[in-house]
Amino acid sequence: MTERVFNFNPGPATLPEAILEQARDEMLNYKGTGMSVIELSHRSKQFEEVILGAEALLKELM
Repeated sequence: MTERVFNFNPGPATLPEAILEQARDEMLNYKGTGMSVIELSHRSKQFEEVILGAEALLKELM
């Protein structure tokens, strides 16, 4: 990657490089499914895991 910059804008913050790398990798092959996370069926087990994980994290915040 090129040199990272500091972002002091009021909008979205700069994400850690490790997070960006994970997103990059899983954009093409989400957890070994051979599909992008945005290609998963909304009825698949993998998508259900995404939803359940998001719900659990939301409950932690509440």
